[in-house]
Amino acid sequence: MPTNSPPPGGPRDSEIETLAEFDLASATGSLAGYRLQAVDLTDRTAALLDLDPAGAVFLGCPMEPAALAHVRAGGAMVFPPVPYLPFDPYRGTLYTPEALYEGLPAGYETTPDARAYEWFQRTRADGDILASMLRSIHDDAVSDALDELLTGERVVGVMGGHAMARGKDAYAGAALLGRTLARSGLTVATGGGPGAMEAANLGAYTAPFGDEVLGEALRIAAKAPLFTPSIGDWASAAFAVRERWPDGGASVGIPTWFYGHEPPNAFASHIAKYFANAVREDGLLARCTAGVIFLPGAAGTVQEIFDNATPNYYESRGVPTPMVLVNREHWTRDLPTWPLLEALAKDRPMAARIALVDSVDEAPAALARLTATASATG
Repeated sequence: MPTNSPPPGGPRDSEIETLAEFDLASATGSLAGYRLQAVDLTDRTAALLDLDPAGAVFLGCPMEPAALAHVRAGGAMVFPPVPYLPFDPYRGTLYTPEALYEGLPAGYETTPDARAYEWFQRTRADGDILASMLRSIHDDAVSDALDELLTGERVVGVMGGHAMARGKDAYAGAALLGRTLARSGLTVATGGGPGAMEAANLGAYTAPFGDEVLGEALRIAAKAPLFTPSIGDWASAAFAVRERWPDGGASVGIPTWFYGHEPPNAFASHIAKYFANAVREDGLLARCTAGVIFLPGAAGTVQEIFDNATPNYYESRGVPTPMVLVNREHWTRDLPTWPLLEALAKDRPMAARIALVDSVDEAPAALARLTATASATG
């Protein structure tokens, strides 16, 4: 009988996502309990033919016909690769900027990111159960990879509007915020798009370098202030920064093809891009274990504030995550979100976990203060 867990000597968990992990597992002689995820096994035919595949699951793993026949006959479950898709629904890792923007010099429309958005637009309303299933499988695989990446990390979210242009003081302030948070040992996570989100990821990217690098990076990026009229020019300016200062600091971007007209920014080192925006929103906020800072934004940012406030409101046994809203005038007059948030928090544990500050410079200290309060009472 096949076991439900990997035998001793294999990878640390039941997922095999690289050839190196496959080679380690194959030394045991059995793949029982393993899930092989988007691993190209066309050069491992001999090893596969020598293995007992019973109890294994192959998710989108290319292999030679003889190996495929062997694993199927031996009791493995096989989900074959899906041809002609511009994305891999079984992917085992998150995206990188280079992967999403591959082929950019030939035009943004040729990139995997643009082609995936075009496929999504074409299939989202046609009722095709295969397309909807593939989207769900893809998003679940992305969530799994995101969980693996962030295990043990102290994640702080930075939310804000996509319309914040490069070259503006507000953009520079958001970048300084991202750098400060990253240098304090936090993992910065954003919605992965342009504007305030990109600025925070850029700040985290420049965190390992000298202070002067951020100013120079801001000047280079500002050559294309917005992603309109040309996504290609906008993205190319970001890659020019990355090429001048390679191997920048890590951060996470969590965008969605639901808003596919807003391209992902190239400063997040790890990109968890989803088809389903609801899954993306919930997953982004739920993973911000060290709190969330909300910069000025419009409808999307307001939605994120209350998406985050809802579990905090009902939190009874744990400690609500800190929430810092930046720009008093924006959140009390332009979009009076703060009064409602404050009213919701009244007489609830979350009342001690929310703060409104005037400027972005005050946000890190406010977050630290709320975190200290949470630690003292938790």
